[in-house]
Amino acid sequence: MKLFKTISNYIEKIAKIEPSRERKLLLARMIDYIHSKQQQQSPINLHFICTHNSRRSHLAQVWGQTLAHHFGLRNVNCTSAGTETTELYPVVAEILQEAGFELKKEDQLNNPKYTLNYSSETAPMQLFSKDLEHVGNPTMNYAAIMTCSHADENCPFLPGAEQRIPMTFEDPKNYDNHPLQREKYKETMQEIASDLHFIFSHILEEKTT
Repeated sequence: MKLFKTISNYIEKIAKIEPSRERKLLLARMIDYIHSKQQQQSPINLHFICTHNSRRSHLAQVWGQTLAHHFGLRNVNCTSAGTETTELYPVVAEILQEAGFELKKEDQLNNPKYTLNYSSETAPMQLFSKDLEHVGNPTMNYAAIMTCSHADENCPFLPGAEQRIPMTFEDPKNYDNHPLQREKYKETMQEIASDLHFIFSHILEEKTT
Protein backbone atom coordinates (compact mmCIF):
# COMPACT_ATOMS: atom_id res chain seq x y z
CA MET A 1 0.00 0.00 0.00
CA LYS A 2 1.53 3.28 -1.14
CA LEU A 3 1.96 6.46 0.84
CA PHE A 4 0.92 9.80 -0.60
CA LYS A 5 3.59 11.06 -3.00
CA THR A 6 4.63 14.12 -0.98
CA ILE A 7 5.13 11.96 2.13
CA SER A 8 7.25 9.50 0.13
CA ASN A 9 9.39 12.40 -1.09
CA TYR A 10 9.82 13.62 2.49
CA ILE A 11 10.92 10.15 3.59
CA GLU A 12 13.52 10.04 0.82
CA LYS A 13 14.96 13.26 2.25
CA ILE A 14 15.08 12.17 5.90
CA ALA A 15 16.55 8.78 4.95
CA LYS A 16 19.81 10.61 4.21
CA ILE A 17 20.08 12.01 7.76
CA GLU A 18 22.50 10.08 9.97
CA PRO A 19 22.00 10.38 13.76
CA SER A 20 25.01 11.15 15.89
CA ARG A 21 26.80 8.30 17.65
CA GLU A 22 25.31 9.42 20.99
CA ARG A 23 21.82 9.54 19.50
CA LYS A 24 22.20 6.06 18.01
CA LEU A 25 23.00 4.69 21.46
CA LEU A 26 19.78 6.25 22.78
CA LEU A 27 17.69 4.94 19.89
CA ALA A 28 19.13 1.44 20.33
CA ARG A 29 16.82 0.84 23.30
CA MET A 30 13.75 1.27 21.14
CA ILE A 31 15.24 -0.88 18.38
CA ASP A 32 15.92 -3.64 20.92
CA TYR A 33 12.38 -3.43 22.29
CA ILE A 34 10.75 -3.64 18.85
CA HIS A 35 13.07 -6.46 17.81
CA SER A 36 12.20 -8.46 20.95
CA LYS A 37 8.47 -8.10 20.25
CA GLN A 38 9.03 -9.28 16.69
CA GLN A 39 10.87 -12.35 17.92
CA GLN A 40 7.88 -13.10 20.16
CA GLN A 41 5.55 -12.46 17.18
CA SER A 42 3.68 -10.03 19.41
CA PRO A 43 1.99 -6.71 18.58
CA ILE A 44 4.30 -3.71 18.90
CA ASN A 45 2.51 -0.99 20.88
CA LEU A 46 4.41 2.30 21.06
CA HIS A 47 2.85 4.96 23.31
CA PHE A 48 4.49 8.38 22.87
CA ILE A 49 4.19 10.64 25.92
CA CYS A 50 4.94 14.31 26.57
CA THR A 51 3.53 16.91 28.96
CA HIS A 52 0.66 18.38 26.92
CA ASN A 53 0.17 15.86 24.09
CA SER A 54 0.10 18.78 21.72
CA ARG A 55 3.33 18.79 19.71
CA ARG A 56 6.18 16.25 19.95
CA SER A 57 4.15 13.22 21.02
CA HIS A 58 1.66 13.73 18.17
CA LEU A 59 4.45 14.15 15.62
CA ALA A 60 6.05 10.95 16.91
CA GLN A 61 2.75 9.06 16.83
CA VAL A 62 2.04 10.10 13.24
CA TRP A 63 5.53 9.47 11.89
CA GLY A 64 5.88 6.25 13.85
CA GLN A 65 2.72 4.82 12.32
CA THR A 66 3.56 6.14 8.86
CA LEU A 67 7.12 4.79 8.83
CA ALA A 68 6.04 1.41 10.20
CA HIS A 69 3.67 1.24 7.22
CA HIS A 70 6.44 2.43 4.87
CA PHE A 71 8.72 -0.41 5.99
CA GLY A 72 5.96 -3.01 5.85
CA LEU A 73 5.70 -3.59 9.61
CA ARG A 74 1.99 -4.30 9.96
CA ASN A 75 1.84 -5.18 13.67
CA VAL A 76 2.88 -1.72 14.92
CA ASN A 77 0.34 0.46 16.75
CA CYS A 78 1.37 4.01 17.68
CA THR A 79 -0.58 6.13 20.18
CA SER A 80 0.13 9.24 22.24
CA ALA A 81 -0.90 10.96 25.46
CA GLY A 82 0.24 13.62 27.92
CA THR A 83 0.38 14.31 31.63
CA GLU A 84 -2.18 17.07 30.86
CA THR A 85 -4.90 17.52 28.23
CA THR A 86 -4.60 20.58 25.99
CA GLU A 87 -5.05 20.44 22.20
CA LEU A 88 -3.19 19.49 19.05
CA TYR A 89 -1.29 22.71 18.42
CA PRO A 90 -2.44 24.24 15.09
CA VAL A 91 1.09 24.70 13.72
CA VAL A 92 1.66 20.95 14.13
CA ALA A 93 -1.41 20.27 11.98
CA GLU A 94 -0.16 22.77 9.39
CA ILE A 95 3.35 21.32 9.04
CA LEU A 96 1.94 17.79 8.80
CA GLN A 97 -0.23 18.97 5.92
CA GLU A 98 2.82 20.54 4.25
CA ALA A 99 4.62 17.19 4.56
CA GLY A 100 1.81 15.55 2.58
CA PHE A 101 -0.67 14.25 5.16
CA GLU A 102 -4.38 14.74 4.60
CA LEU A 103 -5.69 16.35 7.77
CA LYS A 104 -9.28 17.30 8.52
CA LYS A 105 -10.59 19.07 11.62
CA GLU A 106 -13.76 17.29 12.69
CA ASP A 107 -15.13 19.82 15.22
CA GLN A 108 -14.50 23.26 16.73
CA LEU A 109 -14.13 22.25 20.38
CA ASN A 110 -11.35 23.55 22.67
CA ASN A 111 -9.63 20.20 22.10
CA PRO A 112 -10.68 19.49 18.50
CA LYS A 113 -10.43 16.06 16.90
CA TYR A 114 -8.63 15.64 13.59
CA THR A 115 -8.59 12.76 11.15
CA LEU A 116 -5.30 12.14 9.38
CA ASN A 117 -4.47 10.00 6.34
CA TYR A 118 -1.07 9.03 4.97
CA SER A 119 -2.40 6.60 2.32
CA SER A 120 -5.65 6.20 0.43
CA GLU A 121 -5.58 2.49 1.29
CA THR A 122 -5.46 2.70 5.10
CA ALA A 123 -7.93 3.72 7.79
CA PRO A 124 -7.44 7.29 9.05
CA MET A 125 -5.78 8.08 12.35
CA GLN A 126 -7.59 10.25 14.89
CA LEU A 127 -5.59 12.97 16.60
CA PHE A 128 -6.52 14.98 19.70
CA SER A 129 -4.94 15.70 23.06
CA LYS A 130 -5.40 12.98 25.71
CA ASP A 131 -4.19 12.59 29.26
CA LEU A 132 -2.75 9.40 30.70
CA GLU A 133 -6.14 8.24 31.97
CA HIS A 134 -7.89 8.35 28.59
CA VAL A 135 -9.81 5.20 27.73
CA GLY A 136 -8.08 4.87 24.35
CA ASN A 137 -4.60 4.51 25.82
CA PRO A 138 -2.90 1.10 25.93
CA THR A 139 -3.13 -0.56 29.33
CA MET A 140 -0.67 -3.43 28.97
CA ASN A 141 2.16 -4.79 26.80
CA TYR A 142 3.43 -1.46 25.47
CA ALA A 143 6.53 0.73 25.55
CA ALA A 144 6.15 4.23 26.97
CA ILE A 145 8.30 6.49 24.78
CA MET A 146 9.07 9.74 26.60
CA THR A 147 9.42 12.53 24.04
CA CYS A 148 10.19 15.29 26.55
CA SER A 149 12.39 15.38 29.62
CA HIS A 150 9.70 17.09 31.72
CA ALA A 151 7.27 14.23 31.20
CA ASP A 152 10.02 11.69 31.82
CA GLU A 153 10.86 13.33 35.16
CA ASN A 154 7.27 14.00 36.28
CA CYS A 155 5.27 11.20 34.71
CA PRO A 156 3.87 8.81 37.32
CA PHE A 157 4.13 5.05 37.20
CA LEU A 158 2.55 3.74 34.00
CA PRO A 159 0.69 0.48 34.65
CA GLY A 160 1.16 -2.11 31.94
CA ALA A 161 4.22 -0.48 30.40
CA GLU A 162 6.88 -3.10 29.67
CA GLN A 163 9.55 -0.47 29.19
CA ARG A 164 9.93 3.28 29.65
CA ILE A 165 12.24 4.58 26.92
CA PRO A 166 13.56 8.16 26.66
CA MET A 167 13.50 9.67 23.17
CA THR A 168 13.47 13.38 23.98
CA PHE A 169 13.42 16.41 21.68
CA GLU A 170 13.68 20.15 22.23
CA ASP A 171 10.25 21.73 22.70
CA PRO A 172 9.33 23.84 19.63
CA LYS A 173 6.92 25.69 21.93
CA ASN A 174 9.97 27.72 22.98
CA TYR A 175 9.64 29.50 19.63
CA ASP A 176 5.92 30.26 19.72
CA ASN A 177 5.20 33.85 18.61
CA HIS A 178 8.78 34.09 17.35
CA PRO A 179 9.81 34.84 13.73
CA LEU A 180 11.47 31.41 13.57
CA GLN A 181 8.44 29.53 14.90
CA ARG A 182 7.50 27.65 11.76
CA GLU A 183 11.11 26.83 10.90
CA LYS A 184 11.73 25.43 14.41
CA TYR A 185 8.57 23.30 14.31
CA LYS A 186 9.68 21.86 10.98
CA GLU A 187 13.14 21.14 12.41
CA THR A 188 11.57 19.27 15.31
CA MET A 189 9.37 17.26 12.96
CA GLN A 190 12.40 16.37 10.83
CA GLU A 191 14.37 15.24 13.90
CA ILE A 192 11.48 13.05 15.06
CA ALA A 193 10.85 11.58 11.62
CA SER A 194 14.54 10.90 10.93
CA ASP A 195 15.04 9.20 14.31
CA LEU A 196 12.05 6.96 13.70
CA HIS A 197 13.25 6.23 10.16
CA PHE A 198 16.58 5.11 11.60
CA ILE A 199 14.79 2.86 14.11
CA PHE A 200 12.42 1.17 11.67
CA SER A 201 15.04 0.81 8.94
CA HIS A 202 17.15 -1.20 11.39
CA ILE A 203 14.15 -3.36 12.30
CA LEU A 204 13.67 -4.09 8.59
CA GLU A 205 17.35 -5.01 8.23
CA GLU A 206 17.09 -7.47 11.13
CA LYS A 207 13.86 -8.88 9.68
CA THR A 208 15.47 -9.62 6.33
CA THR A 209 18.79 -11.03 7.53
